[in-house]
Amino acid sequence: MAPFEERQRQARAIAAADRRIRVTGIEAQLGTTYTADTLTALLRRFPQARFVWLMGGDNLVQIPHWQRWQEIFRTVPVAVFARPASSLPALAGAAAHRFAAARVAPTAARRLAMLPPPAWVFFPTRLDPRSATGIRAGRAAATSTEKRPPVIAEPIAIRNAGPRAEAGARAAPRRRQPIPPAELLRCVIASLEDGKAENVVTLDLAGKTTIADYMVVASGRSARQVAALAEHLEQALPGRVAVEGKAQGDWVLIDAGDVIVHIFRPETRAYYNLEKMWGADFVEATAATLQ
Repeated sequence: MAPFEERQRQARAIAAADRRIRVTGIEAQLGTTYTADTLTALLRRFPQARFVWLMGGDNLVQIPHWQRWQEIFRTVPVAVFARPASSLPALAGAAAHRFAAARVAPTAARRLAMLPPPAWVFFPTRLDPRSATGIRAGRAAATSTEKRPPVIAEPIAIRNAGPRAEAGARAAPRRRQPIPPAELLRCVIASLEDGKAENVVTLDLAGKTTIADYMVVASGRSARQVAALAEHLEQALPGRVAVEGKAQGDWVLIDAGDVIVHIFRPETRAYYNLEKMWGADFVEATAATLQ
């Protein structure tokens, strides 16, 4: 990893666009090493403040290996955000099972900071494929390339292919035009119906959350059909989409941007009950948490 001062400088540069975010080096000032100690020290220093620990779903998988991890849940409320390839293991992991009774719905997240710990929420948010490891690798490769002398290679294959191929190779690639959410939704529904998906439900999220305009929930009779529905949908959707859980076939999440699709086996769908969590009573439930 980059030195602490460099990481702090980069974080401040990113957060400069939002005055609500303050980047501090307080953990270095506190001299703590473990998260449990940091949280205890913060509560001691700021007794009137209400803290919420934010982390990705990949950390929810790993947290049972942290020092005094259960103490973290009992010290402050916790908010967990979906990460690629980790949502299913996170929700099926030891931490989620240990504190299952303390989990609250995303509709109650507005008052999470006010809830006595243990209390935690899992947000099935839009998946971001970026990772710290990947970013560091990309920067290292860019730095290595900058240090090398430029290599100029003559395009022999294009030259010998004729003027038409050369002109086509030099043409700038066209950028894919964004598809309106309603049209994207129709494409999703058509693909699911073509694959014989069952109990297809569309949830209108516009004005309720910023993660997407629509959420579609559907069922497949078996893990094999769930995976097949996901693969068929992935091929039908334009552009690149983020897909998670296809290998297991119990619950596949497909993030197509303005439309998020969840395909379940029936028993898994009944367990998580996303329709109730994000359905018609979403606005009323959210308003209730503000009172």
